[in-house]
Amino acid sequence: MSESGSVGQRYRVAVVGSGPAGFYTAEHLLRRESLPVDVDMFERLPVPFGLVRFGVAPDHQKIKAATRAFERIAGDTAFRFFGNVEIGRHLSVDELLRHYHAVCLATGAETDRTMGIPGEELVGSHTATEFVAWYNGHPDYRDRTFDLSVERVAVVGVGNVAVDVARVLCRRPEELACTDIADHALEALRESRVREVYVLGRRGPAQAAFTNAEVKELGDLEGADIAVVPDEVALDRLSQEDVATGDRALNRKLDILQGFVGRQPSGKPRMLMLRFLVSPVELIGDADGRVRAVRLVHNELYRDATGSLRPKPTDRTEVLPVGLLFRSVGYRGVPVPGVPFDDEAGRIPNVEGRVVDPASGRTAPGLYATGWIKRGPTGVIGTNKPDAAETAACVAADLESGVAAPPVETATAFERLVAARQPHVLTFADWKRLDAIEIERGATAGRPRVKLDTLDEVRRALDDQ
Repeated sequence: MSESGSVGQRYRVAVVGSGPAGFYTAEHLLRRESLPVDVDMFERLPVPFGLVRFGVAPDHQKIKAATRAFERIAGDTAFRFFGNVEIGRHLSVDELLRHYHAVCLATGAETDRTMGIPGEELVGSHTATEFVAWYNGHPDYRDRTFDLSVERVAVVGVGNVAVDVARVLCRRPEELACTDIADHALEALRESRVREVYVLGRRGPAQAAFTNAEVKELGDLEGADIAVVPDEVALDRLSQEDVATGDRALNRKLDILQGFVGRQPSGKPRMLMLRFLVSPVELIGDADGRVRAVRLVHNELYRDATGSLRPKPTDRTEVLPVGLLFRSVGYRGVPVPGVPFDDEAGRIPNVEGRVVDPASGRTAPGLYATGWIKRGPTGVIGTNKPDAAETAACVAADLESGVAAPPVETATAFERLVAARQPHVLTFADWKRLDAIEIERGATAGRPRVKLDTLDEVRRALDDQ
């Protein structure tokens, strides 16, 4: 790797994480003509793009087109990509701070929140993140297994991720075969015996987090009929008060959901049932310790002190027989070694992107956060744009004012350090070669791409060229 910029004349910023938040932050910094900045991006995986590659469902290819904008950002001569380099393993944050004026963490929310109920540890109880990463070819999840021989599956949560899981389970294999779903997942889903999928929401339809486009798509699936419980999609008095505010998108969502009432099955191979106002309170296992059912409590809504509608349990319960359960009840960040972390909130404590030491209340010089690790797991890909702009503005202000201390080591010294710690660094040029290989593999199979989903495959592909 060659050194970028003139020593002593340009600011150096490290961005840790190559998802949307990381790229948008890099873009906002590189656009500042009055601020000469070199941006180095670090990614622990061999390939970039984070949740766009590993989180967006394979049947939503248009959303994945966001990577074109990221490629334009990466094409800036002041940008470098360090793939297959893990901060906290190959390099420490303190070492980055010795070599950069600023370090911006864009590590996302990498794990799921638990439901905190008995039986959650049973075989067949999984996080939605595991399943999504598995069918998207994430190297860390390549070898996970899911028992798709069961006939009934529950998905807990009513956000877009929960809907993605349910939709992929209900898709016909022929539909998935023309996407970039991982080969191992496509093979397993071809043999799936799942016939009923239940999506479970603890609040009512007016509080469901999925978007209108996502829920409308569920009603148009080729491989599954859809059903709702009429009483569960009817609005209670408190929800009616909220709907009366005239939110057009919310009213459209309710029209879609209530349009499913009374829809007759048309003989499709699967049934997708949307449930509301129910919460899992126990997973029930069989003699082998596998999930065989989930106990649900029926809820009613109340308005809390902030005015939000919350669920509270009634005395009504039911047992829903299922052999597999995925929870999608929220996500949380993972601590980065050497960086303050709010364990309760599951994110890095910060003020407008400046990392704060909770013990002293003071900002940590040179440290910044952006994206989900900054604000928590909310919003869609585009939500990261204004969030990144806020963080980038703080970085730029601190660089211009001199608050950010200059690094004590040179860029050349850093390159030597990286080469010593991780000889197998992958550049963005390497990624472009891999991208071309994946697309070429896909073209022969009538697919957008066939993913290289292990580090060994990546290395072999690059070595063979």
